[in-house]
Amino acid sequence: MDFWNLTIKIILLSQTTAGILGNFSLLYYYLVHYGERKLKPTDLITMHIMAANTLIILSRGVPHTMAAFGLKQFLNYFGCRLILYIQRVGRSVSIGTTCFLSIFQAITISQKELCCKAQIIKSAKYIECCFALLWVLYMLINIIFPVYQFIKRNSKNVTRKRDFGYCSTDGRDEISDSLYSALVACPEIFFSLLMAWSSGYMIVILYRHKQTVQHIHSTCGSSRTGFESRATQRILVLVSTFLAFYTLSSILQGCIGLLHNSNWWLVNISFLTSLCFPCFGPFVFMNHNSIVPRLTCFGS
Repeated sequence: MDFWNLTIKIILLSQTTAGILGNFSLLYYYLVHYGERKLKPTDLITMHIMAANTLIILSRGVPHTMAAFGLKQFLNYFGCRLILYIQRVGRSVSIGTTCFLSIFQAITISQKELCCKAQIIKSAKYIECCFALLWVLYMLINIIFPVYQFIKRNSKNVTRKRDFGYCSTDGRDEISDSLYSALVACPEIFFSLLMAWSSGYMIVILYRHKQTVQHIHSTCGSSRTGFESRATQRILVLVSTFLAFYTLSSILQGCIGLLHNSNWWLVNISFLTSLCFPCFGPFVFMNHNSIVPRLTCFGS
């Protein structure tokens, strides 16, 4: 068991370090471009995804890594609630923005109505405002849980503690489970279904583009079509990676919730899986965007 404990520690440290470097590198690249000129809508959406992933890693990966290396219970009650709040906000924004990215690209590459595409291009300037509202909305929704936990803590009802390693907090009850299902779980499932639908739609559109190359050349131009196809393929890989890791993580967390005595392996694998997309998503995007050479140029 000592060998496997050390293995989990090394994997966790490597995963967290890679996630911090990847997300911060991509954010730095976007911020430099944003200072020079306006970003494309898809790049702006991706920047918000990376910002949300960074919050998840800093609030979940870093504390858990510190706890794995022996620094236990270093957060008090309020610090624990704040960390969990940041985790929830980051997760909610990550799911919401990934869904928005998938749907936005699916509509953008649609060739059914060119006037609709023109309206999308005009409305791109409102994306920043939409995402500001999205962040505020999720911050307000997720503030309900720490407020409810604080009220419940002052009541006479005593619940079983939940130990996260780096801190512990009150256990969940039927009311908190109902709130979580209504405000978080159900919207997440809905967003996942929307992502799956839009991904399938983009695959169909790409297949039709491939079958009607001559028509695309005559209407839109080869360079524009090639650019949109590459951008769509990049987003498809990013969304597919998100759905794969999110589904696996949800299944493992469901198994943990159903089992009274959670298996050590199950708990650790579930945690590592939940960090896979926030940590490796930037590298998936870099690989399909030829962004690494440009990052090197910015650093030199």
